[in-house]
Amino acid sequence: MRQTILFIVTALFISCGGSKPQVTDSGFKAFEDRFILAFWKQNPGWASYVGFHDYDSLLVVPNAENRLAENEFCRAYLDSLKQFSGKNLTKSELTDLMMIRDQLESSIWYNDVFKSYEWNPASYNLGGAFGIMINGKYGPLDDRLRAISRKMDLVEDYYAAAKANILNPTAQHTDLAISQNQGALSVFGASLIDSVHASGLSDTEKENLFTNIELAKMAIEDYVEFLKNEIKPTLDENARDFRIGKNLFSEKFEREIVSSYSAEEIYAKALEAKSNLHREMFTLTKKMWKQYLAGTEIPSDSLVAIRMMIDKLSLVHCHRDSFMSSIEAQIPELTAFVNEHDLVFLDPEKPLVVRQEPAYMAGVAGASISAPGPYDKYGDTYYNVGTLVNYTDEQAESFLREYNKYMLQILNIHEAIPGHYAQLVYSNQSPSLVKSVFGNGAMVEGWAVYTERMMLEEGYGNNSPEMWLMYYKWNLRTTCNTILDYSIHVNGMTEEQALDLLINQAFQQEAEAKGKWRRATLSQVQLCSYFTGFTEIMDLRNEMKAKQGDAFSLKAFHEDFLSFGSAPVKYVRELMMNEEELAHSKP
Repeated sequence: MRQTILFIVTALFISCGGSKPQVTDSGFKAFEDRFILAFWKQNPGWASYVGFHDYDSLLVVPNAENRLAENEFCRAYLDSLKQFSGKNLTKSELTDLMMIRDQLESSIWYNDVFKSYEWNPASYNLGGAFGIMINGKYGPLDDRLRAISRKMDLVEDYYAAAKANILNPTAQHTDLAISQNQGALSVFGASLIDSVHASGLSDTEKENLFTNIELAKMAIEDYVEFLKNEIKPTLDENARDFRIGKNLFSEKFEREIVSSYSAEEIYAKALEAKSNLHREMFTLTKKMWKQYLAGTEIPSDSLVAIRMMIDKLSLVHCHRDSFMSSIEAQIPELTAFVNEHDLVFLDPEKPLVVRQEPAYMAGVAGASISAPGPYDKYGDTYYNVGTLVNYTDEQAESFLREYNKYMLQILNIHEAIPGHYAQLVYSNQSPSLVKSVFGNGAMVEGWAVYTERMMLEEGYGNNSPEMWLMYYKWNLRTTCNTILDYSIHVNGMTEEQALDLLINQAFQQEAEAKGKWRRATLSQVQLCSYFTGFTEIMDLRNEMKAKQGDAFSLKAFHEDFLSFGSAPVKYVRELMMNEEELAHSKP
């Protein structure tokens, strides 16, 4: 558990060069604003992602010198935080202070302890960084192209440092790096070339940019060839295991999830939740048996019976060619339900665009949200949908049975409305920039999982047993994500054991199960974020209901919860409970 920092309040002017900040007469807000500006200069790629484009032309080369500079930067600001006193800060400011501290400490930990830069070749990929600048709608085209050209000056150095960093990579991350960097080449294709031709750049500027584009593509291709020809042949059975072990997993969980629970505690809760879900699912299965499987004797093994019912219901799904259009058609239906039931305000001026998943993002998840950052509040939010174009008929059928008529609706609740899309819009509107840009993954994912349950509780799907059974199956996926993540990295779970968990106990299709196994080999802890955040949000809602009684409003709870940006749930709880105490203390 992290402890609240209690020190004397002073303010700080921040130098962007990483030297120790100087004391002034300003307050914490002034410190916070200047810290953010300094942080963006230190992390220009991240700044671009959140919509702050002053440093778009900068590219940090991932070498030892820059890692040392980052550590020095973090230690300087950690030292400056000691001058602030918790008793003189508002709850919101204190939460910001803790989130800044968490971020700085984590950066040092990743550099000095985790060291994924030595074993994860997929951490080097410039497709997204340049894609934002090329496809962005901010600023004049000519200015963006000039920034792109200057950023490209260091692409060769970037990939040279990447090659030098890689010491003992895993086979799984090497394969992902090859695939994603090959996909990144598309970013420098026809769209960029056409933009250069259509721009107002001088002939000399265009010529230089075209040269830089070719050099950037050559650097990426060289990196891919390096991985294929020099790294992969060395990855025999003695290659580094992708499992990170209990100590690193527990430490990463503490830093990434920022939960009231430990990794081991949330794993135990997930095991208990799995048993409870199985009981609920068997009850529904028995209820529907005569309707769907009349004439077939219900098996004595409850898991077998549940699987038979799920398999029957999963036969109803869209065609492989209409997967994206089916998603697009459901978005207005979900919006209408949320508005009609007054669950949370949805801003009609914040667009949601469904698009095919870009090539440089492919290979980990089948659906995701890309939201504009807090500096680009009016930009489009993209719902990235994976394509089935390379699937065989058998693979496509397996995938579509997984995302059947019922599951596709729950997926869209989670990813879009009122899940990730709505939460990220609120996050960008938070008065605290820190809570938005240093967003907590467990809160973000937990909210999306929470909305699935909440929507069904409020009557979405007409309380049909079919929808509830599929919801429980979906929630079982969330629960088993935690079991899988912990079991693989801590307990040494094998692929065979993982597939048994996912297929026979979580009722997933084989294609989905194999995809989740692959994802778990490429990430750590992130799969725990869904269940952990969901559990903490449900805990908080139940606590608020008990305190407020008949005065409890679901919409008010949602909007208050979302108003704190993407802060960790345990910090949001402290803020909301403080509000509740203040409300009851008024005469």
